[in-house]
Amino acid sequence: MILCAVVVLVSCNLDVQIKDPNVILPVTASGAPQAESLSQIYNQLNGLTTDQGDWFGMAEHTTDEMMGPTRGTDWDDFGTWRKLHLHTWDGTHNQVVTAWNNIQSGLFQTTLLAESPTAAASDIAAAKFLRSFWRYMSMDMYGVVQHRPATAASLDLPQVYTRSQAWSATVGELRGAIANLPSYNGTNRGLATKEAAYFLLAKLYLNRAVFQGDPTKPAGPFTFANSDMDSTIYFVDQITLNGMFSISNFYWDNFSWHNGTNSTENIFVRRVQDGGNMRWPTYMGAHYNMVPSGWNGFVILSDFYNKFDTLKDSRAYDTLSQHTSKLFRNVGVLTGLQYGPTDPGSGKHFVGAPKAALTDRSGSPLVFTKSASLFFSTEARGYRANKYPLDPQSMVGSGDGSSSTNDYVFYRYADALLMKAEAILRGGAGTNGDTPSSIINTIRGHRSNYKGQPLATVSTAALQDVLDERGRELYLEAVRRNDLVRFGVFNQPVTERPVASDPTRCLFPIPYVALSSNPNLKQNPGY
Repeated sequence: MILCAVVVLVSCNLDVQIKDPNVILPVTASGAPQAESLSQIYNQLNGLTTDQGDWFGMAEHTTDEMMGPTRGTDWDDFGTWRKLHLHTWDGTHNQVVTAWNNIQSGLFQTTLLAESPTAAASDIAAAKFLRSFWRYMSMDMYGVVQHRPATAASLDLPQVYTRSQAWSATVGELRGAIANLPSYNGTNRGLATKEAAYFLLAKLYLNRAVFQGDPTKPAGPFTFANSDMDSTIYFVDQITLNGMFSISNFYWDNFSWHNGTNSTENIFVRRVQDGGNMRWPTYMGAHYNMVPSGWNGFVILSDFYNKFDTLKDSRAYDTLSQHTSKLFRNVGVLTGLQYGPTDPGSGKHFVGAPKAALTDRSGSPLVFTKSASLFFSTEARGYRANKYPLDPQSMVGSGDGSSSTNDYVFYRYADALLMKAEAILRGGAGTNGDTPSSIINTIRGHRSNYKGQPLATVSTAALQDVLDERGRELYLEAVRRNDLVRFGVFNQPVTERPVASDPTRCLFPIPYVALSSNPNLKQNPGY
């Protein structure tokens, strides 16, 4: 028995799998571990675009936009969504841990290629952009960035950049990579380009006061330097100089299954054909009796919905050719009595069946109500979002929408222009005749819905106007948490969270398991 135990232990030791992001393969006589191919490194992004939780959940459920109510026994999930909404997470929270691990994996894989001595200059530049992408996410959410050179010994612990150090390292790396990146041409929207790097640099300079502020005061107050705002404006203008970007005449061209060809805004995306799956933005809110049958989960908060002029704003309500005519559903926010394709004989729901009013599981009319309770919601309570409308053809027969060809959007031109508007208001010098009001009004001029009634214009824009317009324009694009922190209002009460949260909640905790594996990490204040 002892001999067998020894054999088992030795066998197990010989088959160790490298899973911990703080562990890398040992350096051998031939140098650092072999870097994955660039396409494999891009595949790291799939962890962000195939699920409604983790990074996306943390970016949205913590804000004034979205909530995950418990519906009886549905969506309790051990309180994971409630804790995000109530700002009561800790270092064991499943979303906090999983998002951290995904980021560390992205940093590790990109480092191997970014520091490769033999890779092509274009591949190294792309890897440096992607490493900057992951670094930004880490410094934004956790306030630190781990780094270990590709040539480090296997037992070396990762270095830890403070938020301020990470900002400087990331800006320097991005600036240096631009020369070897291609210009955006439409077909390379899923790849690192100069314009994607310009966008990230604009975002970094806009948030410099946050990232390089007092680390013990993550909620501010922040002091925005005019020079940083000028840099934000400069990099947005570099995107404009490409000449291929403009505000789309139809908002939903940016998100429908035609967004790969129809959008004039999308700068950096993850394409479905590269491994994405865009079912989840529909499924997370759609009711069981809709087509496709959803998970009946997340809702749009009522106070956030009130920010829209719902009678005129395409972003809140519009029709979409083929989608609306076959699924009998609008795009934007789903409110009130819901309709869907329903066979009158069997009561089954499928594409091609005639239009009928839907019912809930008890047989009552399915009416989405404006209010919802975080703890005690019935299955119909709460307005739902239809932000990435799926191709009905992907649901014909046994199709579940997985083959719908929506690109997931990371960076968009409207976001860049609104960053410019904010930077001007924070002290930057306007360029090209742009003012905060003219930028907002340009965007709003393209956002009237199928009724064709123009949205009201803004005469003299203030920072609150920019924040509100960013909310209406960019909702459910995983930017709201960062926006609220930068504007100093992240901790304010919202619907179903009546009490202000502690300012330390502007950062997530370092997962406890990460602290135990790397003593160089120090826990964030308040945890």
